[in-house]
Amino acid sequence: MSPTNGHVKASAGSAVSSDRPLSNAVLPGMPAPQFAAEQIKEFVAQLEVPFDQSVIDWRVTNATKDKKRGQVIPYANQRAYTDRLNAIFSPVGWTRKYHVQTSANFQRGKDDRVVAKVFVTCDLTIFGLGSHSATGEEWTDDDNAGTSAEAQAFKRTCSCFGLGRYLYYFGGAWVDLDDRKRPKSVPQLPKWATPQGWSQGLRPSLQTDASSTHIERQAGSDVPPKGGTQTAQSSDLVRQIEAMSQILGRRLYRGLLRTVARIWNPNQIQDATLQQKVLELMQGAERGLRRLQVALDRTGPTALNSVLQSLQLKSLDQVDNLETLKQVVLALEAGANQTKS
Repeated sequence: MSPTNGHVKASAGSAVSSDRPLSNAVLPGMPAPQFAAEQIKEFVAQLEVPFDQSVIDWRVTNATKDKKRGQVIPYANQRAYTDRLNAIFSPVGWTRKYHVQTSANFQRGKDDRVVAKVFVTCDLTIFGLGSHSATGEEWTDDDNAGTSAEAQAFKRTCSCFGLGRYLYYFGGAWVDLDDRKRPKSVPQLPKWATPQGWSQGLRPSLQTDASSTHIERQAGSDVPPKGGTQTAQSSDLVRQIEAMSQILGRRLYRGLLRTVARIWNPNQIQDATLQQKVLELMQGAERGLRRLQVALDRTGPTALNSVLQSLQLKSLDQVDNLETLKQVVLALEAGANQTKS
């Protein structure tokens, strides 16, 4: 039977041991443990290990017009994240709390419906390591809006500690869908995305085989790269660009591709210099989104709605370039500073 959630028995090169939690238990009234730098490094290494394949599911994120083909990405549910934290730190070695806010109604860009959004902020504390927070969001016309936003917030917060962070390296693999829009088959995970491969030192940034650096190669890309096999460096840049899709969101991701490279698929970029430029701009956009999230945690969604309205935007989903993102971030940060003062 496969070990739970990516735990592998201690051996040469293995990063996680399922034998016992390594942190000291924190009981009521007891001070939080203090860890040495080497211990913290070991904890982070254990958190970064991929989940076991048995807890990985696949979600369809995009589909063709006829609904016969769709893009799928791997994910793990909240239980896998919780199990990993419990195994490493024990159930009393960490804690989390949620803050829920709902925005005012506004017109959604994609279908012009007037709806609100629910925002859930998760504060995750691992005693002896520190705290991180992140926010999840969902449209309120979704029956499971609160649950979805909560799960998103928790997973995003866990990724700040390295847990589940490797899943951001995946773009989307095209597969056939059945009549219920479910994948008929799913791609095979690359070795670096398994506990065994990870314990052997495999990492997404170290892959050199252009046929396996990205999961989309195994499923068959709709737009194959021109000119045959890419070089290892070029393929790695493409993989990193594709990984930004889930971080930036489709509108901003495609907007940057179109503006900088005048293409829709990074596999079509043949110039390594241009690939690097696209990646650097997307990484800049990611930093901008992080700043926005910090400001949003201080101001709340109402302030964001006011900023978007001043820029004649119906939602944050309509931001498709760095200049507009910059305006939103600076305006929200200014509001956050006024609130603080």
